[in-house]
Amino acid sequence: MPKLRRMPLVVLLLTMALLLAACGTQTPAAPPAVSDAPPAEAEAPASPPQTPNGMTITLAENPWTGSSVNVYVAKILLEEQLGYTVEVVTVDENIQWSALASGDLSATLEIWPSGHADNVQQYIVEQQLVEDLGPLGVIGKIGWYLPTYMVEQHPELATYEGFRDPELAALFSTAETGVAGQFLGGDPSWVQYDEDIIANLGLNLQVVQSGSEQAVMAALDAAYSRNAPLLFYFWTPHSVHAKYDLTEVQLPPYTDTCYDQADTGGIACDYPEDVLFKAAWAGLQAQAPSAYALLSNMRYSNEDQISMIAAVELENLEPEDAARAWVEANEATWRTWLPTN
Repeated sequence: MPKLRRMPLVVLLLTMALLLAACGTQTPAAPPAVSDAPPAEAEAPASPPQTPNGMTITLAENPWTGSSVNVYVAKILLEEQLGYTVEVVTVDENIQWSALASGDLSATLEIWPSGHADNVQQYIVEQQLVEDLGPLGVIGKIGWYLPTYMVEQHPELATYEGFRDPELAALFSTAETGVAGQFLGGDPSWVQYDEDIIANLGLNLQVVQSGSEQAVMAALDAAYSRNAPLLFYFWTPHSVHAKYDLTEVQLPPYTDTCYDQADTGGIACDYPEDVLFKAAWAGLQAQAPSAYALLSNMRYSNEDQISMIAAVELENLEPEDAARAWVEANEATWRTWLPTN
């Protein structure tokens, strides 16, 4: 590396003096000019849409697929078209009535009226704490079903009278039911009068609750794979009717007089056709009028609902995904549900 050369002392002192003088006489930098114009406002960050009135809409989801897809169709539209926050609450169809009356639930979207006459009378007619929001547009029917191959083998099983024959009823027996035939129920919370119907018609059957819709479907899948007997509680609309060839067992025809005996265990007839309807907390219209309008106007067909149910149960979509696919394909329908003002 090159050698440093020593600077003479006199030169060094003179250089330092000149530098200090220059610093002492330097003019300070002028301050920034002050403008008379107001400072430019910073652009405000985008904020999420506010929930109307700050209210969260709570929708009841009952334990069957039709109820689930209804709820998610409504949730998508309430949130994305009207700006509400929506909470989905899984709840028993019987327990939901008191929650609707108190306002803990905003609405339920699929009531099967044949099983809720007392609730309608108490909460809608007498107390007026729950409001009927009108029909969903879907017509439901609960019934007794069995694979059609059983009827082809034993035509007598097409009506309830065939199950009075101990030998034919025994075809459906299990280790749990012994000599009696098994009648497979679903979720114990569902509306069902099968024990009364069996007893009052003198049928050699015993009700066994599977616990859920999924358990009934699993039992049907297993029976079909073995061409085995199965008698079970089910309903329409449902994707099962697209998947399997089923026969509904003919029970004595429904009458109002027959169902007037529900409280005393006297039902001995078929389930009625049900015009499914919606209901809401009586304060919903005042607190959330646009949500109330949409839910009141919400109405579609059996075919609409079956398409979503089939997407869930046959194509393994989540209920929310099936609902979104329906919403995207049916704007002309749901646009008519939106409030007009």
